[in-house]
Amino acid sequence: MKTRFTIMLAALLVSFNFGFAQQDEECMNNLSIFNSYVKSKKYDDAYGPWMLVRKKCPNFNRAIYAYGDNILEYKIDNSTGADKVAFIKDLMLLYDQSREHFPSKYPLGQILNEKAELAYEFRKELNMSNEQLYKMFDDAYTKDKANFDSAKGLYTYFSLVVNLYDDGKKTAQEMFDKYDDVMEVIEGVEKGYIEKLNKLVEKEESGQELSKKEQRYKDNYEANLEAFEKVSSSMDSTLGQRANCEVLIPLYEKDFEQNKNNGLWLQRAMNRMYAKGCKEEPLFLKLVEQKNSIEPSSDTAYYLYLLTDQQKYFDQTIQLETDPIKKAKLYKKLADDFRKKGSYGKARQYYTETLKLNPSDGTPYLSIASMYAKSANNCGDSNFNKRAVFWLAAETAEKAGRVDGRLKKTAAQNAASYNASAPQRADIFTEGNQGQKINIGCWIQRTITVPNL
Repeated sequence: MKTRFTIMLAALLVSFNFGFAQQDEECMNNLSIFNSYVKSKKYDDAYGPWMLVRKKCPNFNRAIYAYGDNILEYKIDNSTGADKVAFIKDLMLLYDQSREHFPSKYPLGQILNEKAELAYEFRKELNMSNEQLYKMFDDAYTKDKANFDSAKGLYTYFSLVVNLYDDGKKTAQEMFDKYDDVMEVIEGVEKGYIEKLNKLVEKEESGQELSKKEQRYKDNYEANLEAFEKVSSSMDSTLGQRANCEVLIPLYEKDFEQNKNNGLWLQRAMNRMYAKGCKEEPLFLKLVEQKNSIEPSSDTAYYLYLLTDQQKYFDQTIQLETDPIKKAKLYKKLADDFRKKGSYGKARQYYTETLKLNPSDGTPYLSIASMYAKSANNCGDSNFNKRAVFWLAAETAEKAGRVDGRLKKTAAQNAASYNASAPQRADIFTEGNQGQKINIGCWIQRTITVPNL
């Protein structure tokens, strides 16, 4: 586990809010002793003085709970049978006590999730059923959703409802609803990270260098976004065939009449049908038109645009969406659709709009680079100039890795592949055009400079 509770010793020790003379001397001494042992990872030796401080002075210092987490985890990992179960239950109690004595430092949703994750990890030792475990995670969601933001916890929460569905203890609708609930939480958490990350990327792209602290923040935001992206992907994989068109259509047809004025139900139903490739089904159009009639939104306008190809719905899509991150996603969807249709110029236009709104998302650069590479044979007036397009593709792919740390490896691999297809040193020497500019025609309309030898 090794949770967020573990923080630096110095920060803990300076957190006293009262003078030394007012403090309990025995607790102070034992706090110093167990802190020293924890720093040396001598958890067995730390246990005794730690327990003394925990029992006698429970609100003495937050180190009791931050380091107590490490001590009890060690005890759990190095015990068996009844002793192991006792230590697990004591860690549960410690989580409750941390919130009791330092409520501002330990939000309810975080504590409930920590307890649920612990129970899930040791479900066999605790003899807990899926229903009991689900209830623990559900408490975190229902009682303090704002602080239930653990990628691991959210995925486990969803996977448990899938298990209960497979066991016949939850309906398909309940499973789908929980998928949407969890995805909405994830999207909210991701939005917060993206907004912070965009500010740092914009600073870098303007030519300013990030401070060491800012670079650490950037790495942290990217790592967290990557974790939540994996959770979203895993949730889709877990849902799998449980949510294909054959399952969704009869379910939504059966429930349509009773939910036709329920905007949330309609929104979720049409989103899922679109995500699962059911947009050609008559029911999809029925859902979209109904939602648009009672609650027009950027999503319904977007779906109507896809179904009718009418410009008015595209204009409505952009007009109705005010959130920059969501608007960026809509632009990227539109761009992806144009790219798949082979309308590369239009696709690049909307990928560019995506980047303006969400500059820390490097995937549009990879898509644009791919389109350049696929067009190389059609956008040059000589063999050399055709192959020169791959330099442009490589440069564009490299931008993806620069703005989006999650894509560094993929971007580097793509750029290397494109550069391998571009003219080499011998070709440049033969052509005798080093340092010259090449105007690339057709839809690309860009200029590339031949590298100097």
